[in-house]
This record gives sequence, structure tokens and C-alpha cells, in this order.
Amino acid sequence: MELECLAGQIDTKGNKNNTGDYRPVSLTSVPGKIMEQIVKESICKHLEDNKGIGSSQQGFVKNKSCQTNLIAFFDRITSLVEKGEAVDVVYVDFSKALDTVSHDLLINKLGKYNLDGATIRWVHNWLANHSQRVVINGSQSCWKGRTSGILQGSVMGPVLFNIFINSLGIGIESTLIKVADDPKLGGVVTALEGRVVIQNDLANRMKFKKDKCKVLH
Repeated sequence: MELECLAGQIDTKGNKNNTGDYRPVSLTSVPGKIMEQIVKESICKHLEDNKGIGSSQQGFVKNKSCQTNLIAFFDRITSLVEKGEAVDVVYVDFSKALDTVSHDLLINKLGKYNLDGATIRWVHNWLANHSQRVVINGSQSCWKGRTSGILQGSVMGPVLFNIFINSLGIGIESTLIKVADDPKLGGVVTALEGRVVIQNDLANRMKFKKDKCKVLH
């Protein structure tokens, strides 16, 4: 499948003069989007019925939003502060999150959610054999194949990314809340042990974009 990308979609707070801050938003066909919507609804119903997505994910989940994310997270954090505890909150931004998703790992995760074989094969075919190019004012880049990543601007993208990072909270001791690819975690740092816990929770996760990560004490 050959796709053209919008060249003008810049990352949040990005530098317009830095090509690395632009994200490829793919232009896909209307029939393709309709088919994506059908498959997406089937996957979402399966995940909802089987409670597949963890409670820490608040983005692209039914009955959850940025507002429920704020309420759930800060209710836990403020309760600690009211007890006199010192608390650190780390706001994390993944670097090129959707572009770095491994197709093989994603398909493997779909199998672990007991989705039917036909759906998994459809998603596998949907991810495979994509080529992209960028067109700016009539100038065109060469076609380049995609070997990883989820198409930004697609219908399926958000739910597939939720599945991919759903296991992010496994083994984490801190309070973790995610809105799509923007997680934040917090924990008590009154003692040194608490700071070590947060550092360990941040380690060995996806690559962070350091200049967009913040710490609130």
C-alpha cells in the first residue's frame, strides 16, 4: 500500500525548523477507514468484555478521557500530600512513540489477548507492505517502505497503540496513569527508598524525549 504524508503536522511544542519534530500523518482512503472502523469496533468490544486494557490507560478508552485522567491521578497524589508526604510526579513523553512500535511485538501481543485468528491476520496484513512519501508544494520525496510503527491519522492506530503499551504498568510500584502515549507517574519520596522506586520504574521503558519530560515535586 502506498501512502502520502502530510508534511505540516508538527509535534507539540516542536521547532518548525527542525525536521525531526515533524510527525508523518498518513492520508488513507475512505473505504479503508470504513474497514478499519469495523475491525476496530470488534477489537474494542473484545477488550471491553475481557477487561483487556488496564485501568491506568485513560486515552482512547470508553468512558475515560483527559478529565478522568486528571481526577484519578491527582486524587491519589493529593491524598498523599495531605498526609504530609513528599511526592514527586514525573511527566513523561515517549520519543516517536507510534513510529517505533514493532510490528512483530504488536502481533504477538494481539495473540495474548485471545483475539480470533482472522482479526490478527487482518491487522498483520494492514501493518505490512506500506510505503510512504512526503509531498511539499509539489516536490516529492522517494517512496520508502515502513518496517515498524503504526500509521498516524489512521482509525486503528490509537487502539493498537493502547494494546502495545498496556503492559507498561506491569511491575511498576509508583502510581501510573497514561493518556495514550503520555504517561505520568508519581510516588512518595519522603525517604531515599521512594526516590529509588521511581528511578527503577522509569528505567528500561520506551525511549523518552528528555526536553519534554518534567518533574513536579
